Amino acid sequence: MADPALDIRDLRKSFGALRATDGVTLDLRPGEIHALIGPNGAGKSTLIAQIAGGLRPDSGSVRLFGRDVTALGAPARARLGLARSFQISSLAGEFSALRNVMLAIQARAGSSFRFLRPTQGDRRLTEPAMAALARVGLADRAAVPAALLSHGERRRLELALALAMEPKLFLLDEPMAGLGAEGSRELTGFLSELRREAPILLVEHDMDAVFALADRISVLEAGRVIASGSPAEIRADAGARRAYLGDSS
Repeated sequence: MADPALDIRDLRKSFGALRATDGVTLDLRPGEIHALIGPNGAGKSTLIAQIAGGLRPDSGSVRLFGRDVTALGAPARARLGLARSFQISSLAGEFSALRNVMLAIQARAGSSFRFLRPTQGDRRLTEPAMAALARVGLADRAAVPAALLSHGERRRLELALALAMEPKLFLLDEPMAGLGAEGSRELTGFLSELRREAPILLVEHDMDAVFALADRISVLEAGRVIASGSPAEIRADAGARRAYLGDSS
């Protein structure tokens, strides 16, 4: 079996008396989608922040592609190939869809953000940016300011930004949030294909999408992983059903 792309071991994080992450161990293997689910307040956001590098754990380790990155911040982890999309949009609303993706490519290349005016004539930026937009179905909306895009289009634009980073691993935080049924179906199809390029750690509340996509599912409750396995195993796990799947039997 191939080494994990992401390997988390005994991760712990407390805020005063609150144990937000309590000994979490999980991994993400090449070519798979591993979904992380749990009720509100389970500690998903705190865990994701530690994986992405925005929050330092109290103890435990995070390894990317065999390298211990526990002490590295988010920019360094991004340079190693981790791309994150956010539950709440982080787009620059006044900039066009194309300009948003061009800025992501600038960031990947290490360009200074003192210069926030990538030129439309710079093919080194425009060509890969348009390619990313085309992949998420936004090529014809390239000139539209992000603030004027629909909610579903903004979610797709965030994925285009992630694609532009040429990642080796995707960390997707509720990509289905706010999408209608049709939008969720379209995005589910896209993510199913995307796993062929890079594995995906998926945090999601849409259970239809989770069970359609995930190779493995881990259930988080009160900062701890209480169940982990295939979708069939999670459906059969009484603790997982009580914690999140709405089954009180």
